[in-house]
Formats: sequence, structure tokens, C-alpha cells
Amino acid sequence: MKFNQFLLAVLGSAVFLLSGCTINQDILFRSGEFYEFADLDDLNKEQTQGYRIAPNDLVTFQLFSNNGERLNQATAGSISSESSGGGQGQMNMNRGQQGGMTYLVKPDGLAELPELGNIRLEGLTIEEAEVLLEDAYTSFYNDPYVIIRVTNNRVFVFPGEAGRATVVPLVNMNTSLLEVLAMVGGIGSRGNASNVKLIRKNETGRDVYKMDLSVVEGLDDATMVVQAYDIIYVEPMPQLVRETTESLSPIISLFSTITALWAIVLNQN
Repeated sequence: MKFNQFLLAVLGSAVFLLSGCTINQDILFRSGEFYEFADLDDLNKEQTQGYRIAPNDLVTFQLFSNNGERLNQATAGSISSESSGGGQGQMNMNRGQQGGMTYLVKPDGLAELPELGNIRLEGLTIEEAEVLLEDAYTSFYNDPYVIIRVTNNRVFVFPGEAGRATVVPLVNMNTSLLEVLAMVGGIGSRGNASNVKLIRKNETGRDVYKMDLSVVEGLDDATMVVQAYDIIYVEPMPQLVRETTESLSPIISLFSTITALWAIVLNQN
């Protein structure tokens, strides 16, 4: 009778521990067997549209009059000074390229710019925003020339290995998926190259694209240009044996301890 109670106690403990089992619980963004992924062909068509400014973007804004004549003069002067051995010209060139003020696109899609006040930039490509602002500043300057850059664009990369998730700033707006993976050191040792997901925001939610980068044919997908706030997720390979062993180790240890205690009790009797 006592032995049966002992077995029940062991089984009860095992069930309790298994209920908290964490086998492959680090796999994110699971999709069902019949989940419909977005069409990669549509994604390739989207590349021609370019990034569209969104709320919370930080926009660096530069304004020049006379179609950027001052910018051309600064550039020409810096090249001339550099060729003659001067370093001040290079400094001026850097200032011309990196200058400008940074403004926030507010949650309502408006950005407050000098002299114009609030103006809607949300939903515009960089080129469309530059044209819009050039037209708006025509009332204040002769032949305005505008340069815009979004400075806080980034993508989120999960390369298929625990502890290696990375936020990658997009310095170059033409950065490809392959370049982003290279920036984080490639696909992790546990990552499944045949199951790479790209998750991208759309007007109503998110599109999920699936690609196979384990074959040469997947190179076309790997060279696609990423956009701000994309999520690149490489699904990890399941590790059933190792994680099952890790999950069962506490149970085995508990069983051994209880067995030893039971043996001691029997010997005392």
C-alpha cells in the first residue's frame, strides 16, 4: 500500500513538472499548416514604390535656395581645397552633407517645420515629400531645393539562435535582406534557412512572406530591399532530444531523491 502511494507521489510530481515543460518554446511567429503567406511577387512589385514616411519617424530636413546653388558651391569648394591639400574644404563638404535639423512626424502624421508650421508627411515617399516641401517653400525662397532623410529607420532580425536577436539601423535605404543577415553574422547554427519569414506592416495589419534561402533559387528573394520596421525571422530547428533531456532532468533527479529516501525508510523499519 505504501509503495503504491509512493508511486502516486512520483507520478504526481512528474505530471506537475511536465506541465511546465519548455520544449521548443523559444520558437516565435508560428504558422499553421494551412496558413496563407503573402505572395512574394507582390513584394517585388512593391520595391519600386520606395519607403513611405510614417508616424514617429525622425526626418532630417535641409533647405537650399536657387535649386541648391549654395550646396553645389560648397561641394565644389571642398573638392578644390582638398586637391590643394587643405582640410577645411573637406570639413565644409561634410557639413553640407550631414547638416540640417531633425523633426518628428507626430502620431497624426504631421511634422512642424519652420515657416510652414504643421504639414502632412505621412504616407509620402521621400521623393514625394521633397517635391511637396519645395512647392510649399516657393512662397518664401527662390527655387527651393529640399533634401530629406529618415534617420531612425530600423529592422528587427531574429537569426534563429537564442540571444542573437538584433535591431539593425537602416543607414542605406536600399539595404537588402541578404545584407541585413550579414550584418548580424548570418543565420544562426540552429536556424532553418529553408524557413525564413519576412513580416511587414501594411495599411490594415501585417503581411507575412516565407522564403527558402537554403537553395540558390532563393537568392532572388534574399536580394529584395528591406523596409523600415520589417521583422526578419529565421525559424530555429526543433531540438527535441536536447530540450526533452533538459526538461526531464529535474524529474529524474526528483525520482532518484525520493527513491533514496524510500530506501532509507525501509531500512530503518
